[in-house]
Amino acid sequence: MRARRGRTAPAGCYNSLLTRILPGRSKPSAFSGQPCSQVAGLDVARTTCVKKILIANRGEIAVRILRACRDMGIATVAVYSECDRSALHVRDADEAFAIGPNPARDSYLRIDTLVDVARRAGADGVHPGYGFLAENEQFAAACRDAGLTFIGPSPEAIELMGSKTAARQAAIRAGVPVVPGTVEPLGGDVSDAAIAAEAARVGYPLLVKAVAGGGGKGMRSVTDPADLSGALRAARSEAGASFGDSAVYLERQLVRPRHIEVQLLGDLHGTVLPFVERECSIQRRHQKVIEETPSLAVDDRLRRAMTSAAAAVARSVGYSNAGTIEFLLDEEGRFYFLEMNTRLQVEHPVTEMVSGEDLVQWQIRVARGERLDLDPERLLRPIGHAIECRIYAEDPDNGFMPAPGRILGLRVPAGPGVRDDSGATAGWDVPIFYDSMVSKLITWGTDRPQATARMLRALAEYDIRGIRTTIPFFLWMLRQPDFVQGRFDTTYLDRVLDERAGQPFVETSDGLEEVAAIAAALHGYLKPPAGAAAARGGMAAGRPPRNGRWARQARVDALH
Repeated sequence: MRARRGRTAPAGCYNSLLTRILPGRSKPSAFSGQPCSQVAGLDVARTTCVKKILIANRGEIAVRILRACRDMGIATVAVYSECDRSALHVRDADEAFAIGPNPARDSYLRIDTLVDVARRAGADGVHPGYGFLAENEQFAAACRDAGLTFIGPSPEAIELMGSKTAARQAAIRAGVPVVPGTVEPLGGDVSDAAIAAEAARVGYPLLVKAVAGGGGKGMRSVTDPADLSGALRAARSEAGASFGDSAVYLERQLVRPRHIEVQLLGDLHGTVLPFVERECSIQRRHQKVIEETPSLAVDDRLRRAMTSAAAAVARSVGYSNAGTIEFLLDEEGRFYFLEMNTRLQVEHPVTEMVSGEDLVQWQIRVARGERLDLDPERLLRPIGHAIECRIYAEDPDNGFMPAPGRILGLRVPAGPGVRDDSGATAGWDVPIFYDSMVSKLITWGTDRPQATARMLRALAEYDIRGIRTTIPFFLWMLRQPDFVQGRFDTTYLDRVLDERAGQPFVETSDGLEEVAAIAAALHGYLKPPAGAAAARGGMAAGRPPRNGRWARQARVDALH
């Protein structure tokens, strides 16, 4: 464990002191900056004072949550695996605890370890972020049983809505249309003949989808009945390996739909509020790549219908905290419930940019028992337009293969309307053990053209040296006429990438190749002979001696 010196935990339970950068934002709560026991008229019995939060995650989302806590005067506890020992979220937290080896199953997925660390650190709240254990009802229950405030929905809501088939049933009960498909999960005890009969009823083309999890894992598209059995085996195998549950279900595959989602916040007093929709149709192999809000395909009438339906589903299951209802929108403007994500979404910043609300702080406030005091009408009137690009350590010229490595240099874009949510720093090694996201780049503008122009500027300013990233792909994508005019669907990106047939996003000129060849030759000629570095004071392999100034300072910081 490493404790940051010179900082102490707050004396009481403090509330958000949000900076009011946009008109009409909600007023601070009644007990902003005050201990709970000193607030007149507050039902203290129904309010939980959260003074120290363990962040059960890593990378950019851990940094994002840490900053929200710091704004609220809440102490933070970071956790880290071996390869994350010197990561930004570890360095910036008030305390940090090692939780195990690099594989997630031995560290970030260890419920017992995380709960034990929270107890030892004296934390009274746990924020799961997204991914890892964020949608694990057993983790939420373990936190509750340990007397910790889980900053998310109840274990019961996670379990119910985490099952895609149970969530579909909840949507049907709430009167919300769902994509045609099976209602009950198809486990290993269901015969192929019975599944083939169900598939004929659903109709082709169809999708075989995992009941648990998401992110495109455990999903296969089937257009020919002869391919059904193979798709079932592949989907079940992948679902079992990814989520520990091999059950699947069948769903009609809509022709070129849009993926539209609605952000929700629910409090512990029965209030559920929807925000303006997010457009998430730019996807590669069912993985979101670009998100924006609002959607060009949604007018005010459709927006109110979709947000009302989303809130109805959440209310029907007694949902609280942050969540997202995902819909598919067909070419005729009809929408269908797809699934619910019982956590904070990766793309939550675009909603924050057009609403002026801090969703992470609201998660904490709701978990403490505060009432949502937001104007419902204002949440459906976006202020401007926001776009997010997910910057990954991937090589777009090599099939988007992961490209981990050390970041040798980093210059982050800035300027009007630019936000960079990141856990990366110069000298940091992007590990091979986890998702390869480096950052989320978000831009805001008074309208979509300005937000797009700012994104292009920010991408051009972004300088990440030492690894390959998806930045060249985004510079190409945002200039495509179909994207500029909003003519796309969930199949669009895969189609245009197929049409490129491997054409590189980064064109290397003959001049640059010649410069690189000269540089390589000079490096070989000027390189000192073997052992010369060691002869100069022990600086072997270009590394400082272990008793040097940098090594001594690293040991002081307990990060060496």
